[in-house]
Amino acid sequence: MYVTGPHSAALLRRASRSSSRLHSSISRTQTSPTPSSDPSPIASQYRSYSGASSAFRSVRSSVPRWSHGVDWKSPATLTSQIRIAASPVLDRFHRSLATMASQNVFNGILTGLPKPGGGEFGKFYSLPALNDPRIDKLPYSIRILLESAIRNCDNFQVTKEDVEKIIDWEKTSPKQVEIPFKPARVLLQDFTGVPAVVDLACMRDAMNNLGGDSNKINPLVPVDLVIDHSVQVDVARSENAVQANMELEFQRNKERFAFLKWGSKAFQNMLVVPPGSGIVHQVNLEYLGRVVFNTDGMLYPDSVVGTDSHTTMIDGLGVAGWGVGGIEAEATMLGQPMSMVLPGVVGFKLSGKLRDGVTATDLVLTVTQMLRKHGVVGKFVEFHGDGVGKISLADRATIANMSPEYGATMGFFPVDHVTLQYLKLTGRSDDTVAMIEAYLRANNMFVDYNEPQQERVYSSYLELDLTDVEPCISGPKRPHDRVPLKDMKADWHSCLDNKVGFKGFAVPKEAQDKVAKFSFHGQPAELRHGSVVIAAITSCTNTSNPSVMLGAGLVAKKACELGLKVKPWVKTSLAPGSGVVTKYLLQSGLQKYLNEQGFNIVGYGCTTCIGNSGDLDESVGSAITENDIIASAVLSGNRNFEGRVHALTRANYLASPPLVVAYALAGTVDIDFEKEPIGVGKDGKDVYFRDIWPSTQEVADAVQSSVLPAMFKSTYEAITKGNPMWNDLSVEESKLYSWDTKSTYIHEPPYFKNMTMDPPGAHGVKDAYCLLNFGDSITTDHISPAGSIHKDSPAAKFLLEHGVDRKDFNSYGSRRGNDEIMARGTFANIRIVNKLLNGEVGPKTVHIPTGEKLSVFDAASRYKAAGQDTIVLAGAEYGSGSSRDWAAKGPMLLGVKAVIAKSFERIHRSNLVGMGIIPLCFKAGEDADTLQLTGHERYNIDLPSNISEIRPGQDVTVTTDSGKSFTCTVRFDTEVELAYFNHGGILPYVIRQLTTQK
Repeated sequence: MYVTGPHSAALLRRASRSSSRLHSSISRTQTSPTPSSDPSPIASQYRSYSGASSAFRSVRSSVPRWSHGVDWKSPATLTSQIRIAASPVLDRFHRSLATMASQNVFNGILTGLPKPGGGEFGKFYSLPALNDPRIDKLPYSIRILLESAIRNCDNFQVTKEDVEKIIDWEKTSPKQVEIPFKPARVLLQDFTGVPAVVDLACMRDAMNNLGGDSNKINPLVPVDLVIDHSVQVDVARSENAVQANMELEFQRNKERFAFLKWGSKAFQNMLVVPPGSGIVHQVNLEYLGRVVFNTDGMLYPDSVVGTDSHTTMIDGLGVAGWGVGGIEAEATMLGQPMSMVLPGVVGFKLSGKLRDGVTATDLVLTVTQMLRKHGVVGKFVEFHGDGVGKISLADRATIANMSPEYGATMGFFPVDHVTLQYLKLTGRSDDTVAMIEAYLRANNMFVDYNEPQQERVYSSYLELDLTDVEPCISGPKRPHDRVPLKDMKADWHSCLDNKVGFKGFAVPKEAQDKVAKFSFHGQPAELRHGSVVIAAITSCTNTSNPSVMLGAGLVAKKACELGLKVKPWVKTSLAPGSGVVTKYLLQSGLQKYLNEQGFNIVGYGCTTCIGNSGDLDESVGSAITENDIIASAVLSGNRNFEGRVHALTRANYLASPPLVVAYALAGTVDIDFEKEPIGVGKDGKDVYFRDIWPSTQEVADAVQSSVLPAMFKSTYEAITKGNPMWNDLSVEESKLYSWDTKSTYIHEPPYFKNMTMDPPGAHGVKDAYCLLNFGDSITTDHISPAGSIHKDSPAAKFLLEHGVDRKDFNSYGSRRGNDEIMARGTFANIRIVNKLLNGEVGPKTVHIPTGEKLSVFDAASRYKAAGQDTIVLAGAEYGSGSSRDWAAKGPMLLGVKAVIAKSFERIHRSNLVGMGIIPLCFKAGEDADTLQLTGHERYNIDLPSNISEIRPGQDVTVTTDSGKSFTCTVRFDTEVELAYFNHGGILPYVIRQLTTQK
């Protein structure tokens, strides 16, 4: 018998080792009826798949309900988009799953939660009822993992041993033990959502070809997909910018949007939020986040995994959420629970209060630097202390959002009174908020700062006095390179002097004062090193925070009143994360001042921060390139890696929205705000930074009077009604997708070509060439750029050959649904540094057998044609940045079999495994340089061919044809990952499981 659906690979391996255990489990289920007194029998949890929202139970109810079983904002408009039908396939799946599931061994702690006026909210698995003193010391974030394990414990799928590992977290977490975890829902954005839906469509075809039932390929947990990454800043500084940019967005992305609309109809359990609605993480925070589910009378904490690394923003709301690769998310959708290493938790204590004029962005950049230095990769960070109660929910979300930048899996803020106030502000009903508070208090998951705090145990400890935080920005190339504002001018000049690197541009002294004069639309203009050419208030990190958004408006207002104006050649833009921002900027009267400074609203989505900054004016671009100017961008984003924001801005600084306005007014980052004037006012006097900077009280007053609950309610009542352009998209209603071979946006990928039911098994690597040899901090932007497609790139050549004009190239991110383009775009970042090129910067490599310098795609194609495997050598933090599935898919398509690095970013490492690529780590103190590897060798990786002989984290030997031999650690971190590798990747594994399911 095959155990399929939500059972993890690790549990399948256990089943194969002990079939008697499986049979006894089934027997117990068949002979143990569920108590009739329980209105929500345990078996129903399995029929609904691990406590997923009742809106996704086609078997249980013909009328779906979202979240808590109460009026959650506007369920009519939301559920109208969700297609739930009583599917025979899902019916069979749920019946078989209920048959397999034994009665929950923790039924004895199933407890009713009374309502204040009588009756009860529902039942829940009570942690206090376990009467185990170890639980009282657990971090709140670990308690969420514990509750999930208890609620789903049938002693087969989740065992009592798994529960015990979590309870004993203090002792077990240092041992890197593996546990199962079932998130309540999955979150997608369109850049990562399109390839996910492409994969699902392709998997349906593969199921057909293998003789299986293609209708089994359906999300089995709630999936929300928010289209937010496609809008570009083509039109700026215009009252018509929103409409103009959206029209261009639909022109470019009609195929992609139609495909997603097809997916929303073809696949059950998938909600698609149309373009123009806002940024996925802000929508999640303000609208989609439940905090506590009430599913048919069963209460449990909300949790989510998302295909964008900034899914962590929801942690500020007390919801456990983090980013995973698109590949992992697809498996979760299809019934595979997450297998994860029980993480360590860093306790970050906050005390004191922010000083006047200090923003949440200043705080988060300080926290990011501290945590990056401390080392938190693969860990949870949990914020605690009296200082937490003194920062707003929006400030918490800003800190949580930046978890990928400081390297943590989560930056978690437990629910407290501030959380409840925010839920009411954003339109959650009083009954819902009362239920959330009652449940979390009853289950010891609520923090009340008015009561004495019991000390919790953490893996390590950090502390920050909020009064020590000072204004700062971060850059010019990495988010954790924080610069105090008072030191910015000196730091900038150091960057000009320093050799090329993260903090250097190597500009000769004699060239540092160069002035590039040019004509901008008939008026004289000039640029110098450090001149700001892009100033963007953008990204989920800050646009969800009213204090910094209204602060930006106040800076603009004060500047207007004093007679300061942003130079017209600075490309200014404002891209709110939701329509609520527009409402409160208009309510406050501050939007008109932002408009006067050029910060007109350009669209509702992720723009400059993802590289959708649009073109610079031709005259500005020419002045930069012809004079080799180090031009700057200042943005309120979370990412500033080289080549990401714009190809012509080599210096990119992260700053708070008010600072973005201030730097736009100054026109340069080469300024000391304490000593030098920003400009000259209308009265002829110098205007300084202090003259335009609002006080904390001014900002607080603006927030208090302008941010109103009705704004959230009216915005989100209409969010899923779409817009005329979206509603006019006509799509075919079919279960299988009709692939258009001429499409340059959507293409059937080759992942399952010639696939059989027999897994390929484990494999080493023999006589592989080195495709690329990297240093430290190679990001997913380097591996799989999301921005513009360079005119001389292999991807551009492909598009031109297929009749696409250069003006219609769009971005790599928008074309992720076409593997032909994305394979050509892999390692195509224009700022990538490959040691094989001896200092030359750019997306090329050396074809070792011939010594020719070729594009990475052409070299890889030549190796593949000759039947030769390739590997990649890398330094520390390989794959940091956004959780892009294409950063793993692309190398796989290029023929890369292994990556040997000093260390990996968490999500990217698991994505490599998910695509069948072997991640290896050099031993501590070793790397390619210390081992004197040049990349011109041929590499052999001695991996056992029998999967049962491989263990997570074991050592393997790597040898080269030059006689060198060294030991690496193979980074299969869990047994689940070993199972995926054995099947050639996570998706082939799922297909084989579902195909054999009866």
